[in-house]
Amino acid sequence: MTIEIRVLHAQVEPEQAGQRLDQVLAQLFPDYSRSRLQQWVKEGRVKVDGQGRRPRDKLQGGEQIELEARLEEQVECNPQAIPLDLLFEDEQLLVINKPAGLVVHPAVGNRDGTLQNALLNHDPNLIQLPRAGIVHRLDKETSGLLVVARTPMAHKALVEQLQAREVKREYRAIVRGELVAGGTVEAPIGRHPVQRVKQAVVPGGKAAVTHYRILERFAHHSYLRVNLETGRTHQIRVHMAHIRHALVGDPLYGGRLQIPAGASPEMQNALRRFRRQALHARRLGLTHPASGEWQEWEVAVPQDMAGLLEVLRTGAD
Repeated sequence: MTIEIRVLHAQVEPEQAGQRLDQVLAQLFPDYSRSRLQQWVKEGRVKVDGQGRRPRDKLQGGEQIELEARLEEQVECNPQAIPLDLLFEDEQLLVINKPAGLVVHPAVGNRDGTLQNALLNHDPNLIQLPRAGIVHRLDKETSGLLVVARTPMAHKALVEQLQAREVKREYRAIVRGELVAGGTVEAPIGRHPVQRVKQAVVPGGKAAVTHYRILERFAHHSYLRVNLETGRTHQIRVHMAHIRHALVGDPLYGGRLQIPAGASPEMQNALRRFRRQALHARRLGLTHPASGEWQEWEVAVPQDMAGLLEVLRTGAD
């Protein structure tokens, strides 16, 4: 594992007198998260006038701070020349249109061929950031927009925006059944008590809020605009199944393929051929970490979803 050490210096300002060391460090070194700074204090990598201190120790103002920032390569993940569909790139951010079928980061059974492998090939410096700068994820078979941080400052800012629910994430989904109106699902999500590969609405789970609006109604399906307030694992898939409108093509939460009675041969074939959950991250909005400006990106649904929608619009015989 490669480790980069950066020694940084700063002086405590008079107006910071009386504040805790960890609070002052977060102000003086905003590129790093408070949890990482606290860990460095505990490891003795922060000196106040040449002496080690505790995170909770109060400062008087005027002290000299020396920080030994330790940046480690994160995961055993090799760069691989996998094409990236980049919608935006600057010194702080990458915005990527992820295709369905691409795993976001390595895990058991998917060590290679992931978005993280592709990112390290595109920018080797991302090895210094957790998960190569990936701050949120899309399921393997979900397509659409992802933002990636390229610097510690951008990583910290994006994580904070996500935690504060300030990042706008809008999806398109095709679900089973004909919904009569839009609504909101507010139900806690946690690990399924029996089927450990699944998430479920469970008491004591993490808070999860999903808003949905109807874009089109078909004979046996609905096309939705979905907005997330929270970002729980499989959130849209779990919440839509919870209200008995599972996503088309989602065997994990929707069970076996269901062909509506009276469906035309064309519709039957289209539903059988659609082998992933019909979910696409269409729009992404956030405050740029460096400029402070609000930015949004949008990408149309991919061809497989667009083709399925065209068939559904023909209705049943």
